[in-house]
Amino acid sequence: MSETVFTYAAPALKFGRGAADEVGHDLLGYGARRVLLVTDPGVAATGHPARIAEQATARGLQVTTYDRVHVEPTDASMADAIAFARDAGPFDAILAVGGGSAIDTAKAVNLLTTNPGELMDYINAPVGKALAPSQPLLPLVAVPTTTGTGSESTTICVLDVLSLKVKTGISHVALRPRLAVVDPSLTASQPAMVTAASGMDILCHALESYTARWYADFDAKQPEQRVPYCGANPIADMWSEKALSLLAGAFRAAVRDGDDTLSREQMALAATFAGLGFGNAGVHIPHANAYPIAGRVRSYRPEGYPADEPIVPHGMAVSLTAPEAFRFTFDADPGRHLRAARLLEPDADLGEGADVLPGVLTRLMRDIGIPNGLAEVGYGEADVEPLVDGALKQQRLLATAPRAVAGEDLAAVFRGSMEHW
Repeated sequence: MSETVFTYAAPALKFGRGAADEVGHDLLGYGARRVLLVTDPGVAATGHPARIAEQATARGLQVTTYDRVHVEPTDASMADAIAFARDAGPFDAILAVGGGSAIDTAKAVNLLTTNPGELMDYINAPVGKALAPSQPLLPLVAVPTTTGTGSESTTICVLDVLSLKVKTGISHVALRPRLAVVDPSLTASQPAMVTAASGMDILCHALESYTARWYADFDAKQPEQRVPYCGANPIADMWSEKALSLLAGAFRAAVRDGDDTLSREQMALAATFAGLGFGNAGVHIPHANAYPIAGRVRSYRPEGYPADEPIVPHGMAVSLTAPEAFRFTFDADPGRHLRAARLLEPDADLGEGADVLPGVLTRLMRDIGIPNGLAEVGYGEADVEPLVDGALKQQRLLATAPRAVAGEDLAAVFRGSMEHW
């Protein structure tokens, strides 16, 4: 019997320049008095977290700041944040100010300061035990300072498990922030490569949710079996299409000129819309592949990111196999792939066929400075097998792909992604 039900959920949303100035008021509305602010050193250096904390303090809130979030969090870095919060608490609410790394770390802190156990108890199977929280979580207010991750809208936090060299996550509806405060003025200090990488994350969120397996193509579920990501559906489609249209006009301009206020605002809106889409439909192959790409990095250090250790930023990692992944999924629904391509290049004569969407993506990636495939970030033929093994661990994501995905399919995608142009 096929599924007949799809679900939709989202946090409360406050959007616009100046929205971050109202966070103290919003926290008081949740009954908060003692608040933990979670951020990272780079965002802290911009002054945004301190300013938001001062405004909250002026409203009578007591704010404690944790500013050691690791860019691309690990189990070790999240454990440090959890230990800090346990020692400094208890708190009435959590406030995340930063990119996906800060928001995801705040989600883990929220889970592990309100529920028993350790990270591996809640990490998705087969890496962890995939336990569900047994106790309610605190209100979490998420204030993104990068445009891309969508973490302010979703039910997942992502991390590297260092001992296994794998990127994985924790997924549960309880992790979704209570309120997303999206203030485009906070993204003005983003370096160009950060804008490019995080923008590719927005794009892949929209594309993957739009091309995901249709919700009615899954087997019917019992109420207790429902998960946040239910497959492509009419409401998620609406958000994804709008995100793609906004990206078509704003993405290149935002990377080219960080002071382009209108493009920054449209990118922030696209990120929000894409988050509302994929936060319900789900993502698939490019995101599954991104986890081992980021988790096994050896020496690559992109401009605009901390230089103290190698990193393939999440959005960049997602993008590197996206053209080949969408070439593989094309036959599942050619119409959707072609419509997505035309939303991204509405004035071009794109033709037909499986190469259309990959061509649109590679032209964009080249224009905004994304590396030319896996080889440029340090991977080669000898890495294909471990990359496939890492991607196959992301069965929660691969289940949402519009075609069944075997190891040999992933190997072909990785091999085809060594160079794009």
